[in-house]
Amino acid sequence: MKNEELFSILKEKFRDIAREHQLFDEEITVHCRALSPEEAIGKTERRDFPILTGRDIMIQAEYDGGIGQAYTCAPVEFSGRLQEILDFDVLNNIYDRGIFIAALNAVTRRYGICDRSIHCKNDGPEGCAKQAMAYLSETYGKDIKIAQVGYQPAMLEGLSRTFRQVKVLDLDPANVGDIRFGIPVLDGVKDYEETVLKWAELVLCTSSTLANASIENFLDIGKEVLFYGTTGAGAAALMGWKRLCFAD
Repeated sequence: MKNEELFSILKEKFRDIAREHQLFDEEITVHCRALSPEEAIGKTERRDFPILTGRDIMIQAEYDGGIGQAYTCAPVEFSGRLQEILDFDVLNNIYDRGIFIAALNAVTRRYGICDRSIHCKNDGPEGCAKQAMAYLSETYGKDIKIAQVGYQPAMLEGLSRTFRQVKVLDLDPANVGDIRFGIPVLDGVKDYEETVLKWAELVLCTSSTLANASIENFLDIGKEVLFYGTTGAGAAALMGWKRLCFAD
């Protein structure tokens, strides 16, 4: 599925939710703002999470008690009506896309369509990684070839200790080429085909790919893909994607 089709479907499903709950008949305002690292992830012993190094920014949307978050490299604040968001150029404008995704997560969370739309904090990421390793080893066995897409250090450390065959890809030049937990960080573009399409049997993909629009490379690829992170919470619920997330 290409991005044009995906974002068109998500917009229409978002409109359906608005119609069902008569949101177009109200003066509904969605507030969206960038979070500080501490607001997003709390205080962690590990200091190598991308959000703590300043390369990722999390934005948060709030609607009627529902909270939705999204990682983006183009944070922007917004306060306006839902109809405005539905008219955004989600496909081509990265600022619009971030707001749309965060708002989608907030509204779907508000109506119980999605869950786990808020990033875990403090020791939460470490706990999530431990639960993920237990689930993955029990479900797939320890010999499966796993490609992790997106450098998430707690997850990668767990994979390196639990599984025999692991590769990781990332788009950040600061990570690519380094050795992390004994595993070389591969180039998310140059090494994509060889690693994801040809080598991997299971793909663990950051749902931030929805925000940077590289997600089309991980849909309908003929193998199982598990998305992790809060960015794709609403989209995963609406599209039926599998998630690997153990946040409350």
